[in-house]
Amino acid sequence: MHLVFPHRPPLLPNWPSNHPIFTESFPSSLAFDLIAASLTVPAAKSDALKKGKAIFAFTLTNKAKETESWYLDLKTTGTVGKGLAPEGAKPDVVLSLSDDDFQGLIDGKAAAQKLFMAGRLKIRGDVMKATRAEGVLKSARAGGKAKL
Repeated sequence: MHLVFPHRPPLLPNWPSNHPIFTESFPSSLAFDLIAASLTVPAAKSDALKKGKAIFAFTLTNKAKETESWYLDLKTTGTVGKGLAPEGAKPDVVLSLSDDDFQGLIDGKAAAQKLFMAGRLKIRGDVMKATRAEGVLKSARAGGKAKL
């Protein structure tokens, strides 16, 4: 069975069949597929690993109050996946926020610092490493074309 979504992004051919990170109940999760796509470019992956040096986990809550987590391993493998970290690893930092606020970060309409100060972004782990995540989110904002 092939699922059809109404707003298929042009950057993602055959979407969602070849983009298993996306979860329909979390619309902003498409950003993780865009980040994963950008990490397939060797230069971007190398740059992201040099700048990231951490495993970032994002725990999002949708409007139905469901939660789900995704990780960006910019410490060793340069991969993106579901869960808090790759098997056998732990995240260096966990950022918890709503799906809508995460979409705001991706779109550039929200600032992480303001969300944090308002209590809408919770950070567990190394707060200094959390600041490095912003560059990664910029790549999703630019449709996966920006340098990490």
